[in-house]
Amino acid sequence: MVVHALPGQVSRAAARAARALTSLPRIAIVLTELRDAAGHLERLATFAAEELPEIVYQLEGIREQLTAIENRLGGRDGRQAGLTPAARRTGSPPPS
Repeated sequence: MVVHALPGQVSRAAARAARALTSLPRIAIVLTELRDAAGHLERLATFAAEELPEIVYQLEGIREQLTAIENRLGGRDGRQAGLTPAARRTGSPPPS
């Protein structure tokens, strides 16, 4: 009885082996794409690590400039300098 089942098992094993072999190129392609994606992520992380300190430095400079403008205008709420949404932005007379 075992002798009769053996050819069927060999045939199924051979079919599985053939499917596995045909899958190898696709698996290799996917692994290559994953390796490339990992390389891109590594370069992106390096770029971010190098550029973030500069961005923080620039944002701090902008914050200082905005604080100076705010102080010139008379404080945080703008009421001390008589500022309203309708107030002119410069001291020049209106056009005639």
